[in-house]
Amino acid sequence: MYPMEPEGVELHHRSYEIRAYRIKPGELLLRGKVTDQKPPGVYFENDLEPLEIHHMIIDVSVSFPDLIITDVIVVMETHPHKGCIKIVDHYKKLVGLSIARGFTKKVRELFGGPRGCSHTTALLNAMAPVAIQSVWSMRSVSATEQRVDPPISDRESIEQIKTRMAFNSNTCHIWADPGPMYDQIEAGLELPPPIWAEERAQKLGQSISSWRERMSGASTSSHPSNAESR
Repeated sequence: MYPMEPEGVELHHRSYEIRAYRIKPGELLLRGKVTDQKPPGVYFENDLEPLEIHHMIIDVSVSFPDLIITDVIVVMETHPHKGCIKIVDHYKKLVGLSIARGFTKKVRELFGGPRGCSHTTALLNAMAPVAIQSVWSMRSVSATEQRVDPPISDRESIEQIKTRMAFNSNTCHIWADPGPMYDQIEAGLELPPPIWAEERAQKLGQSISSWRERMSGASTSSHPSNAESR
């Protein structure tokens, strides 16, 4: 249940929008936008429209699957001072860095305080987790497009599973290493699917195994067992 909307006077509205795109099998594009608005009447009397005071856009090109940044483009659509845009090319220093491990610390070192734009830097920090979230989507989309049949082999070894799950390691308390999920891996148990995956599979009348196969990089579209999952 969501908390009730506050009854006070709204003072500020900041919004982030971050989308990830598969450009090709080896390239991921992250597009992030941050917008700051003052509600009507906050800054000017009798002003009936919201006032946009910041609007920054960042495109980050990332190689896949190593998640190394290959290009960065920063655009400032709305900014308070003419000199703000002088910092945009500074963000090219991200090229060659990993957007996974240590990214937040590196962003702080390169662009913290007077070394960057606080709004653009905050947006960058919000974009990095989206790259991690997109790893499984990239594998799923690639499997679907390439129609790769599941390999005929024994179950993955514990080390293979750990390697496949490496992007999740120590990102939260569930994926602490050691921790709950790694305990199941070490015990040779199948990891439970996310709640939302089980609910959607049930809604579609499909077996959760079809989702598992796609997440492992194998398409079920041409696999005989897929018909049984519908």
